[in-house]
Amino acid sequence: MTDTKPLLIELGTEELPVKALPGLAQAFFDGVIAALDKRGINVVRGDAKPLYTPRRLAVLLPGVAAEQPEQRGEVLGPYLNIALDADGQPTKALQGFAAKAGVDWTQLEKTTDAKGERFVHRTATAGATTAALLPDILREAIAAMPIPKPMRWGAHAHAFARPVHWLVALHGDAVVEADLFGARAGRDSRGHRFMHDAPVTIAAPGDYIEALRAASVLVDPDARRQAIADAVDAAARAVDGQARIETDNLEQVNCLVEWPSAVACTFEAEFLAVPQEALIATMEANQKFFPVLRDGRLTEHFIGIANIVSKDPAEVAKGYERVIRPRFADAKFFFDEDLKQGLSAMNEGLRTVTYQAKLGSIADKVARVAALAQAIAPQVGVDAGLAQRAAQLSKADLQSRMVGEFPELQGIAGRYYAQHDPALAGLSEDDRSALANALDEAWQPRFAGDDIALSALGKVLAIAERLDTLAGGFAAGLKPTGNKDPFALRRNALGLARTLIESGFDLDLNVLLRRAAEEIQRAAVSLEATRAMDKLKSLEAQGIATKSASVAGLVESTEALADELYDFLLERLKSYYADRGVPAAHLAAVAALRPASLYDLDRRIDAIGTFAQLPEAAALAAADKRIRNILRKADDVIPGAVDAALLREPAEAALAEAVAAAHGETGPALAQGDYVAVLTRLARLRPQVDAFFDAVMVNADDPALRGNRLALLQGLADRLGSVAAIGHLSA
Repeated sequence: MTDTKPLLIELGTEELPVKALPGLAQAFFDGVIAALDKRGINVVRGDAKPLYTPRRLAVLLPGVAAEQPEQRGEVLGPYLNIALDADGQPTKALQGFAAKAGVDWTQLEKTTDAKGERFVHRTATAGATTAALLPDILREAIAAMPIPKPMRWGAHAHAFARPVHWLVALHGDAVVEADLFGARAGRDSRGHRFMHDAPVTIAAPGDYIEALRAASVLVDPDARRQAIADAVDAAARAVDGQARIETDNLEQVNCLVEWPSAVACTFEAEFLAVPQEALIATMEANQKFFPVLRDGRLTEHFIGIANIVSKDPAEVAKGYERVIRPRFADAKFFFDEDLKQGLSAMNEGLRTVTYQAKLGSIADKVARVAALAQAIAPQVGVDAGLAQRAAQLSKADLQSRMVGEFPELQGIAGRYYAQHDPALAGLSEDDRSALANALDEAWQPRFAGDDIALSALGKVLAIAERLDTLAGGFAAGLKPTGNKDPFALRRNALGLARTLIESGFDLDLNVLLRRAAEEIQRAAVSLEATRAMDKLKSLEAQGIATKSASVAGLVESTEALADELYDFLLERLKSYYADRGVPAAHLAAVAALRPASLYDLDRRIDAIGTFAQLPEAAALAAADKRIRNILRKADDVIPGAVDAALLREPAEAALAEAVAAAHGETGPALAQGDYVAVLTRLARLRPQVDAFFDAVMVNADDPALRGNRLALLQGLADRLGSVAAIGHLSA
């Protein structure tokens, strides 16, 4: 192995796209290493990582070999029976092979494979130097980068994410000759655009990071990110607050600056009357500022990050405050106007907004959701009337000016408006608060990893909303295909499943799905009938003879649709339980029983996890699988009960007694849903089961004996499968 030297490559550009920057840097880094590996060049990677700022992409590797290892080649030639004649002289086939290889045939070697002995030409040449290969390595790495819209600049055909202005390429302390996008490689980098607008000479790769730091550039993204977070935290603490530092916002700011400097800013306290979520959204999404909170509430302070250490930070602050003020003023105007209108008035506008062509307006969807919520509420201890009222208002804020400007505030805006809506003045303070919070919680979980609704009323709305979305989507032919899921049915299915499981609501999912399908069918028939009637009236007005037409709706069978939706939900649960570390076999074992309640399904999965740890588990799972195979193949009519008089063998009598005892002892636990107790008790059947299969021939010649033994196995299988199809645990 040859000695290694550090390698530095820096590609200097104009400001790169913020959201694409980390991905571009990673792709450049990976591409260089892959191209080196492809050529057999030894790389000591160490803790190397992509380095980048808005104006540069860099690869800094601790050690890279100076050259490739010796390059060996092997070309197989003809077999001896073809290569040599009867006198041992070369045939034309061998002479041609030798000529092509550029050697005399006597210099060829021999090798043996499955077909026999043959000639072979082996070569060994010195490897190329890394310096000679680097231009191709760089071009290969750049060609593999994900650049959706390359830019062209100057009077040439070069294209890259942004115009390239300089290139640094050092192997050890030597410059590597290379040319990229018209830039010749050298050792001169560039410092900060404003604070060090001059070349920065890099003597050796190991000097790179500190040389740029001296030129006001933090090229290590992790160090820069930490510097931003520390500066923002310090600025927030200075005003007795806590900075809100969201990962996405921090990452985008990190890709905007090379030398971050925190600037403390303020806005008028009157804007705090606006829902804080709207102000926070404006600060983070539009301006990349960091809000300052105190006890979880937004204050009039925020932190901006400048890409320069200003001599007059107050002037920079004024600029930041000036750009945010108009957006805050707009948000306040929207909020004030929405308050004047009220949720009930907003609700009226939903009648003219189409939800989906086959499913009617959003108002139609709200009516279906309200019916479902009213039906679900009493089952979980929630007032049905309050659930219906909340559901009726659950989409009203879609008509608000605030949500029109900030779509991410759906539900959140509704919560604020419900708290101030005079039309809800007749509710008690507790009911009004519960309704307002439910309008927000109905959207939860909003994203992967988000919490489910907190309140019982919010959970009812979340369940009803997703039931209707799923039933409507499938009925209207909008099932997900591949990566296409326009109505986010996969996400809605997982949200529904999570809410049912994590809320502890022991609801019959099959009943809920059928009810949702029935609501969809009822609404579809009504919608089709209305449209048909309108069409008939239009034709009659034109003097055209008409006749009534039947309407079929969207759902041929509510039962079939409910079954399809149940299967869809089970499919979504695979990823849910995989993320929780639950083996796929455990879910398959429980899903085979198709439990009516997903909460019950979850409890069974927990029990299976406990059972699988028992020493008897594997043997009983294998026995269960064997028993079911026997029963499935049996041609006999299996008796409904075991006849004690036909228990001839001691082992079958012992098993019958043990099964009967297990049935009696596990019955109460099974009724109470204590599945761990059931499976733990069944695990004690292993000795009798093993003895039975060792000593008893199930398929006896005597039909009576055979039927009795099948009945015994049927009783055992029924109890073994009472919690889950444990045979799935058998490999």
